Amino acid sequence: MGQHSNSKAESSSNPLPAAPRVVRVGFILQPHFSLVAFTGALDALVTANLVSANSLFEYTTFGIDSRVVVSDLGINISTDDVIDNVPIQHRGELDILIVCGGFRCSLTANTKLSTCLRSAEKLGVTLGGLWNGAVALAHAGLIENQECAVHPDNHAFMRETFPSVSVSRNTLVIAPQRATCSGPSSALEMMLKLINQLKGAELVRAVREVLSCDQGAESRDAIPLQMGDDPTLPEVLRGIMELMRKNIDEPLTLIELAELSEVSRRQMERLFHAHLDSSPSRYYLELRLAHARRLLTQTNESITNVALASGFVSTSHFSNCYKDAFGVSPSAARANVTGKQTPPRAEGH
Repeated sequence: MGQHSNSKAESSSNPLPAAPRVVRVGFILQPHFSLVAFTGALDALVTANLVSANSLFEYTTFGIDSRVVVSDLGINISTDDVIDNVPIQHRGELDILIVCGGFRCSLTANTKLSTCLRSAEKLGVTLGGLWNGAVALAHAGLIENQECAVHPDNHAFMRETFPSVSVSRNTLVIAPQRATCSGPSSALEMMLKLINQLKGAELVRAVREVLSCDQGAESRDAIPLQMGDDPTLPEVLRGIMELMRKNIDEPLTLIELAELSEVSRRQMERLFHAHLDSSPSRYYLELRLAHARRLLTQTNESITNVALASGFVSTSHFSNCYKDAFGVSPSAARANVTGKQTPPRAEGH
C-alpha cells in the first residue's frame, strides 16, 4: 500500500489539522469500468491530500485477473496489483474497498471478487461500488436487506436478481460501512461524503473549492435528471411526462393524459412539439421501448412478458416497433447480451 499519495508543498497558512493517521483506500477495476467515475472518486482523495499539510489518504488499484485493465473508453490502465493480493489479512491494513463498474461491465457473479469482498467485510472494511459496482456486493451477499445505488440502466436487473436488496432512486447511498453511487458525478460526491465522515467538513469545503463542485452539491442525492425532470420545461409538460413514466405497462390514451393534466389534446401536442420536437404518442412509444430494452438486456423475462410489461398487447407489433427503433429484433437484442438465440416463436412469428 501507499504507492500513491500526494501532499501539499510547504504551507505556512494551511488551517487544516494534521490527520491522526492515513486512510487506505483500494479500488477494484473491473473490465470496461467507467474511467470518469473512477477518476472522479480518485480526484477527491488526491485533492484532499493537496490541500492538506499532510497526506491523509493513500490509494491502491487492483485488477481482477490481470494488472492491465481496459476501461470503458478502450484505454488500458495498469493497476498496482490483482485482487489476490488485496491487503485484507489483518484488521487495519485497508479502510475502504470500492468496486468500479461501468456501462459494459459484466453483471454475472465472479467467485474471486466475491471472496475478496467477503474477506474485507469480515475485517470491518467499508465497501463501496461505483456505477453498478453494487452488483458485485450483491453477488457476494453483502447488501442483503439494505439500500444501494446503481446506474438507472441496472435497476431492473437488480430488482429481478436480488429481490432482498432495495434499489434506491437516489444517485448515492451512504450507509454504515457501505457506500454506493450510480455514475460519475455521484462518484465524486460519494467520496466527498466519505471524506467528510473521516476527516471533517472543513477539509471537504477546501476540496470543493478546488474542484468547483460546491454549487448545487446538496441536490446530487436525487436521481440523475431525466428529460421529464428538466426544470426548464413547463410544469404541465413535466407532469404529462411523469404520468407516462408511471404508466408503462398499461399506457394511457392521449385523451386520458390530457384530461388528467387538465389541458386540451391540442395544447398537449403543441407543448411536445415546441419543447421536445416530438409528438406525445411518439415520445410515449420511445419511453416504452427504452423500458423494453432494459428488460431485454438485464432480466430473464420472456420476450412476451417484456412486451406486456412495456404496454404491447401483441408480440408481433412489439417486435416490429422495437426493430424500427433499434435496428434489431428483440430476440437479436437479447442474443447480443446472452449469446443465446431466443426461439422465434417468443416474438409471435
